[in-house]
Amino acid sequence: MSSTAASTKGGRGKPKASKSVSRSQKAGLQFPVGRIARFLKAGKYAERVGAGAPVYLSAVLEYLAAEVLELAGNAARDNKKNHSSSKEGWQGEGRDWICFSRVLGFCSL
Repeated sequence: MSSTAASTKGGRGKPKASKSVSRSQKAGLQFPVGRIARFLKAGKYAERVGAGAPVYLSAVLEYLAAEVLELAGNAARDNKKNHSSSKEGWQGEGRDWICFSRVLGFCSL
């Protein structure tokens, strides 16, 4: 009898359990895709929500958060601070901050 007979060939035996992988891990994101999908569905923004919509929205939100943190970190470094606070978040300088403020001009933070 060969060693392959002990495998789960033909549906016999116990199948090997595979580890579950989240949609955030599949997309390579830090923001929670499943939670954003739940919020989109519960928020009644549309009757149906596609599979790619929460992934895209998570990627956009992660990018925006990274930009804000980068600008706040740069401002904190310029002011010789070790930690960035909300004050440094609004002290961003240069073209990046101007473009970013125009993009989020309709938001109130």
